[in-house]
Amino acid sequence: MRTFGKQMVRNNITMTRFLFFIFVLSISFVFSKDKAPKDYEFLRKKYENYSENDTRAFSYLNGYIAKAKKENKDSELFQGYRDAVYFSKSISQKLKYADSCIDAAYKTASDDKISTAYVLKGSIFYAKLKKYKPALDEYLMAYKYSKNTGDLYLKYKISYHLGVVKNYLGYHEEALELFKECVKYFEAGANDPSLHKNQIFNDQKGYLNSLHQMIVCYRGLKDFRALDSLTNIGLLKTFNNENFLQERSYFLKSKGISEFNNSKYQAAITNFEESLGIMKDDFAWASVDYFYIGKSYLALNKKDLAISNFKKIDSIFTKHEFILPELRENYELLINHYKANKDAQNQLFYTTQLLKADSIISRDFASLSLKIHREYDTNTLMEEKGRLQTANTWGGFLLLGLAIVAGILVYVLFKRHKKEKSTLDKYLSLQERMRTHSYVGLESSISAVNPAPEVCDDKKTHITEVIKEDILRKLKRFEDKKQFTQKGLTIQKLAIQLETNTNYLSHVINEQKGMNFNKYLGDLRIRYITRMLFEKNIYLNYTIDSLAKECGIASRQNFSDLFFEINGIRPTDFIRNRKKEIDNVDFSSIGNIRGLFSENNVKSI
Repeated sequence: MRTFGKQMVRNNITMTRFLFFIFVLSISFVFSKDKAPKDYEFLRKKYENYSENDTRAFSYLNGYIAKAKKENKDSELFQGYRDAVYFSKSISQKLKYADSCIDAAYKTASDDKISTAYVLKGSIFYAKLKKYKPALDEYLMAYKYSKNTGDLYLKYKISYHLGVVKNYLGYHEEALELFKECVKYFEAGANDPSLHKNQIFNDQKGYLNSLHQMIVCYRGLKDFRALDSLTNIGLLKTFNNENFLQERSYFLKSKGISEFNNSKYQAAITNFEESLGIMKDDFAWASVDYFYIGKSYLALNKKDLAISNFKKIDSIFTKHEFILPELRENYELLINHYKANKDAQNQLFYTTQLLKADSIISRDFASLSLKIHREYDTNTLMEEKGRLQTANTWGGFLLLGLAIVAGILVYVLFKRHKKEKSTLDKYLSLQERMRTHSYVGLESSISAVNPAPEVCDDKKTHITEVIKEDILRKLKRFEDKKQFTQKGLTIQKLAIQLETNTNYLSHVINEQKGMNFNKYLGDLRIRYITRMLFEKNIYLNYTIDSLAKECGIASRQNFSDLFFEINGIRPTDFIRNRKKEIDNVDFSSIGNIRGLFSENNVKSI
């Protein structure tokens, strides 16, 4: 009996220990679920108060990223790379981390994170490099993934950036509509006391920067009354406020331009100099300030001071290879100055600089370059450069060389003219088919192709009419829902999606569509993207790579070759002709008074 009692005690002790072990294990499991985020939050707090570009943050940030990689925490890895962009000092490192951020965002399968990552990379091109075309590509991708976002701040942040690039490229009307919506949204947030103070601050900055971009739009559209009204509002909102000195510098710049246009040159200079005094790291707007200071001094007959400011713009151009179209006049003024003083050396130097500026303007403003007034067109500049070089070197050899070059140029231009005419004819033919519906839509065009010729019964796949009709119905839904834009789509993958086998699917496509699977898929994709280019102007700003990805084609070259095979014209030629057509319509519709000034500021909201 005593032995039995001892055994019972031992069993109770064992059971108690077992239950305690289970309890401890359960508690550990419960708390471990919350541990990882707290660990990451703890690591972030160690570096988040460092200022932008302060690489000391990486002593903690590298550990954060390594931990996220090791634990396969995609959301934390996304945040780590996003922070790395902020704290990196070099532009190349920022771009590298931005690409990693995009990769991590895709792994999270979160459209908001993907959109945010593309905005991040676009802002580097935009804010740090002033490379507007690659910035636009990134913003368009961000816009694509943000269509269904519930994050309104992200939505309007993307709208703001798209508007700035549109403004810079001269699409002032389109940009203005975007900025009006941004002003409405950010102003509401800036005056909402229920929001966190950081969100209110961000909304205030968003409101002020959107307001400034509206001023830029109105200036391009020559609506001076509207821009003066908004400038006064901006100056009032930023008066005596240390938090918004950068924004105030932009409104002072706008005020200065208004004073200059009203011939109040000394008042204009005062505003520009005050603007420069509080402006930080913004060489684009600094160039505009220097330009109008120089023109104001020129109007006051203080030529030495004017030339000094014009040279500052050249220094910025030399360092950053950036110039706004309206600042082209800066070089014309310098060339005329040194030509009047018979200083051939400086005249040659600034002529060469102007040629470089023109090449950049032509690259970034292809659709606008023909609309910009030029006192010196490229041919005149080339002739002037040749004359000046002849005055300083052995002129005979250069003249002979220029004559040969001129002959080659005439031949090249002749060949180019013939090619352009041929390309235009092809474009007009395709355009006519698009407009008269002879360029048949996706659903009908492919289906309407004559069936392939019958083959011998012993080589033919026999399927029932019921199966055939089922596959055709599923293919119709596949076409209607534009599922052919999936990347890496193969006949095996499509067969699985349609719940059939590859033999049946291949047979139906060959028999009913009159082509094999690859031809069928390529035809669908090219006709779809061609229709988008024709109907939606936003697609005309996509790169060829982006257009290829948009319709599911992995290779830029394959996309271009397929486009040419189906449409008889290269995609670049189609886009160029379509833009010309749209520009000509827009230009005539506003009575030839569309503004030729293109400005923008790189400002991250």
